[in-house]
Amino acid sequence: MRVAVVAMETSQYRDTVGRTRLERVATELAAAGHDVTVFCSQWWPGFDNQRERDGVTYRAVTVSPTVPSFCVRLPAMLARFRPDVVHVHPTPSSVALAAKTGATLSRAPLLTEWYGDEDVPESRRADLALRASDCLVTPSELVRTRVRERGATADQTTVLPQSIDMDLVRDADTDEEIDVVYAHRLDGSANVESLLLGLAELRQKGWSATIIGDGPERGYYEQEAADLRIDDRVTFAGACDIEERVSIYKGAHVFVQTAFRECFATDLLWAMACGCIGIVEYQAESSAHELIEQRDRAFRVTNPQEIADKIAESADFERRTVDESCAEFDHAQVRAEYEDLYESRIEETGLF
Repeated sequence: MRVAVVAMETSQYRDTVGRTRLERVATELAAAGHDVTVFCSQWWPGFDNQRERDGVTYRAVTVSPTVPSFCVRLPAMLARFRPDVVHVHPTPSSVALAAKTGATLSRAPLLTEWYGDEDVPESRRADLALRASDCLVTPSELVRTRVRERGATADQTTVLPQSIDMDLVRDADTDEEIDVVYAHRLDGSANVESLLLGLAELRQKGWSATIIGDGPERGYYEQEAADLRIDDRVTFAGACDIEERVSIYKGAHVFVQTAFRECFATDLLWAMACGCIGIVEYQAESSAHELIEQRDRAFRVTNPQEIADKIAESADFERRTVDESCAEFDHAQVRAEYEDLYESRIEETGLF
């Protein structure tokens, strides 16, 4: 299958979760034997108009992210590539519309990867780009609902989750045993306060906790732990790479999710795959509760007291280092879902 991915600004220009997800899908597809080319602004040095990385060809439409030039050149470049499917990042909307023109010339369906962290302001052009897509892929029902509120239909949208590496989970070393772990960038949406208040309710019990992440609010949360007189049992580990986080998760018993905003609670998923019991504080702008539906080793709560109660209740559960029920989220499994989606949309396009 020939797959054209369109992202004027790749993660080398603007490192967002949505861009990284689209590039990972491209890499996974290439590893499975598909011919994948990313049409983008040049991010590599020199005068070559393309670069290969991890089996994916990156082709420069322009030497820098210049919207008018990119939109003029893109349709013809896509038509010459003759893709079976075009998969686009939704910003800027003008580029998404140009990708639609290229897809139409190629007689290929257009899929839009709408993760939820994109800045797509309300405008007539954005509405046209949304309606022009044959399918909008979101990571969660929360984001799918937001897209439908902007005018997309139920048939036009689908949910494909974030993926994880189960081989890494199985093979990683297990760190020292701890009772509770939390992970998120320590910014205005982290809401570590709920966890710390819950832990303070268990002050008379023996427990240990690790908070993974760094950010502008770290000092505030460290001071709050001290004010609550639990700082001697809370370790602020800072930013950790995925290998370090997986090892910590495998040594932990409970993962507590309290962040205000999550398009997809990826760290919660990693932690549950590592055997952690999931405790999710419901937040209106977070999709984390979707991950624990129908799971036995998980709880949904609404306040710090309930967090404390469920941490205490979790002591009755056995410790695990791998949960094979999360294998449905493995990179290969989610890649197969993308392949099935491509094939179904290609078949529908061929009917006209």
